Amino acid sequence: MVDYHAANQSYQYGPSSGGNGAGGGGSMGDYMAQEDDWDRDLLLDPAWEKQQRKTFTAWCNSHLRKAGTQIENIDEDFRDGLKLMLLLEVISGERLPKPERGKMRVHKINNVNKALDFIASKGVKLVSIGAEEIVDGNAKMTLGMIWTIILRFAIQDISVEETSAKEGLLLWCQRKTAPYKNVNVQNFHISWKDGLAFNALIHRHRPELIEYDKLRKDDPVTNLNNAFEVAEKYLDIPKMLDAEDIVNTARPDEKAIMTYVSSFYHAFSGAQKAETAANRICKVLAVNQENEHLMEDYERLASDLLEWIRRTIPWLEDRVPQKTIQEMQQKLEDFRDYRRVHKPPKVQEKCQLEINFNTLQTKLRLSNRPAFMPSEGRMVSDVNTGWQHLEQAEKGYEEWLLNEIRRLERLDHLAEKFRQKASIHEAWTDGKEAMLKHRDYETATLSDIKALIRKHEAFESDLAAHQDRVEQIAAIAQELNELDYYDSHNVNTRCQKICDQWDALGSLTHSRREALEKTEKQLETIDQLHLEYAKRAAPFNNWMESAMEDLQDMFIVHTIEEIEGLISAHDQFKSTLPDADKEREAILAIHKEAQRIAESNHIKLLGSNPYTTVTPQIINSKWEKVQQLVPKRDHALLEEQTKQQSNEHLRRQFASQANIMGPWIQTKMEEIGRISIEMNGTLEDQLSHLKQYERSIVDYKPNQDLLEQQHQLIQEALIFDNKHTNYTMEHIRVGWEQLLTTIARTINEVENQILTRDAKGISQEQMQEFRASFNHFDKDHGGALGPEEFKACLISLGYDVENDRQKQTGSMDADDFRALLISTGYSLGDAEFNRIMSVVDPNHSGLVTFQAFIDFMSRETTDTDTADQVIASFKVLAGDKNFITAEELRRELPPDQAEYCIARMAPYQGPDAVPGALDYKSFSTALYGESDL
Repeated sequence: MVDYHAANQSYQYGPSSGGNGAGGGGSMGDYMAQEDDWDRDLLLDPAWEKQQRKTFTAWCNSHLRKAGTQIENIDEDFRDGLKLMLLLEVISGERLPKPERGKMRVHKINNVNKALDFIASKGVKLVSIGAEEIVDGNAKMTLGMIWTIILRFAIQDISVEETSAKEGLLLWCQRKTAPYKNVNVQNFHISWKDGLAFNALIHRHRPELIEYDKLRKDDPVTNLNNAFEVAEKYLDIPKMLDAEDIVNTARPDEKAIMTYVSSFYHAFSGAQKAETAANRICKVLAVNQENEHLMEDYERLASDLLEWIRRTIPWLEDRVPQKTIQEMQQKLEDFRDYRRVHKPPKVQEKCQLEINFNTLQTKLRLSNRPAFMPSEGRMVSDVNTGWQHLEQAEKGYEEWLLNEIRRLERLDHLAEKFRQKASIHEAWTDGKEAMLKHRDYETATLSDIKALIRKHEAFESDLAAHQDRVEQIAAIAQELNELDYYDSHNVNTRCQKICDQWDALGSLTHSRREALEKTEKQLETIDQLHLEYAKRAAPFNNWMESAMEDLQDMFIVHTIEEIEGLISAHDQFKSTLPDADKEREAILAIHKEAQRIAESNHIKLLGSNPYTTVTPQIINSKWEKVQQLVPKRDHALLEEQTKQQSNEHLRRQFASQANIMGPWIQTKMEEIGRISIEMNGTLEDQLSHLKQYERSIVDYKPNQDLLEQQHQLIQEALIFDNKHTNYTMEHIRVGWEQLLTTIARTINEVENQILTRDAKGISQEQMQEFRASFNHFDKDHGGALGPEEFKACLISLGYDVENDRQKQTGSMDADDFRALLISTGYSLGDAEFNRIMSVVDPNHSGLVTFQAFIDFMSRETTDTDTADQVIASFKVLAGDKNFITAEELRRELPPDQAEYCIARMAPYQGPDAVPGALDYKSFSTALYGESDL
């Protein structure tokens, strides 16, 4: 006996080493594991106590009336122990020790103890219920004791599918009320509040007593009174509750409802049987014709799809990079056309191919035909293998295209940067070699030599300042080589020329310095102001050149943060301009001071400043150039900021739609999963519901198209990442394709169930009972059962082999069931169960799908067409002859099926043959694959 009461929250029972009854020695040991909860939970609600008083009183009186007595007050009438002992004798059928007739308290306690000892002898150990509390009229303990008796003698023996008494009773109620609208029994309290469940139980077993369609869910009092009155009048079930007490209580008492419902359970027993009938010959021929069409369609679809895959894979595996961005963008556009235009129809064709194959195999299996074996190379596994190769080739293709575009874009940027820096450097070095080779110091005066030395120092300072630029040019050229730039040869040639020239400048500079220093002692006068001017003008000039170079430098960014960083750096640069202007004015002031001194001292300056070529005009010219480039840089940065803001808008727009559609697809996938295991209405209703669901999904397609358009805009803007969503267009496409495939497969499963039901004559109630049992044991709702779950499910629906104990419990565990089948001649040992598993799980996956379960149950519970049965049917049509004529076939069968038989039947060769005689026996045998048709 399954231990229901270990989960009950009314009492706590101690372990018992012995016990009798159907439950076995150990079931009552855990029978009252929660007695302490009686104080905490049961009597907190006065409404529950009222319901229990009425229900338990009515239940006791239903048994005491058999002995010609009854009780009025449950906590008063059992105080002397006499009626308590009488109640136990009636419900157990056994004699208790003779009661004591005295009126004293000790006599009452002794009588109650005799009753409690009898209860304990039945395997129940009462922990907190004593005779003194019963004698004192303790309502709480008295109700607890009666509930213990009800559990032991009325509910314990109810067991369904190896579940506890409570779960077994609940499962029985769910099965019996499943076909009724507005009835959903999930518990023993609020599920019964509207009264429809009580009426459904009666109507299921005695439909003539209840007009169920006239009952209204919004009139619970009428529903409850109707059920209670009919049960009392026609089923001999006393009225145990008032309708008003149930309706006016937020949560009716579970124990009162369980007591009442257990009376209905004991009142009803039996099972319904369904009969099936079908016209065997017409059905067999129609199935054969349809199967041939499905085979032809499969071969055609598989051939076309495999040919398309064969042509497409080499294109996707082509990874030859192009030299320009435009060429790579064209390849990306071709790939988008493939994803958007060419692949979706092929996804649908593949899904349809699998559906056709599964439907064909199901029909062949249902009609006992051999399984369909496609042509070599056209198996579903071949198509799936080809499709996997296609997706593997496709997987990295788009990423490769985008990476190539990024690489080419960076290469163009680096090449332009190289050209700019090289041009600036070459312009600076122009004439420097000639200047360094000039031997003007040989004829110069001392002052001229001093000037030449200072000028050379300034040049060395300038030369050092340009060292970084040369290193940058070499680094850029190196990076272009590493990134495989297509014009690397010209870049390397130019870079090498610059490096060679730079080395020559260094050598010439060193030689000139040595020559100037050799005659330095002869030079004494120097113009300090010109020297100071030269020293300050050179770095300032370099700063302006660097500033102009930076202001004209190209930039590439991909996010709003990057452009804002450039804008911030540019603003910081602009903040240094006032200090730079002060430095410029200071340098010009030095030049003006030199001129003032020369004029005041009547000194005639010959030519320009001998120490530098950077004149005030050059400084002012470059300063004006910097002033002109700053607003241009502002404009370029603002344009890029606008572009990035637009890109950010595209990102947010796409993310907003994707964050809606992604969860929507996931929700729809989960809802389809729930629909596939729920039992709402007939299979046709479920099929109609699923097709409506499919249409609603198809109607959602414009949202996916809108997202594709937004993704197109993002791709055209060369946006490569999106921090606002975790969904990519690839995720959405894959999810959408999986959603369409899942709904199509689910519809196909229901259609196959209808085929199974119609082919095997399975009633709607049987189909729902099969589904209910399958779902009950599919604990993880995965749509498949493991071996142990499948075995338990077979036992719950299986073979009704009876003996005394199984009649009492209504179910048994796996070992008892196997032993019972063996004792009655049915073998269900490990070998037999392994045989059944090989039928329902031919691939040895360890899982049994609902379709395989239905196929097995249909073969076990209904008759199936066989070759012998078809031969017998043809013999009836032929008037008991061993052959049949074309005229008889055309007279007895529909035209198309008659012609089908005539075209395929061989001439009859027996001794009693007549002209035009046809051999229907070999034809019937060929239909079931036992010979060639």
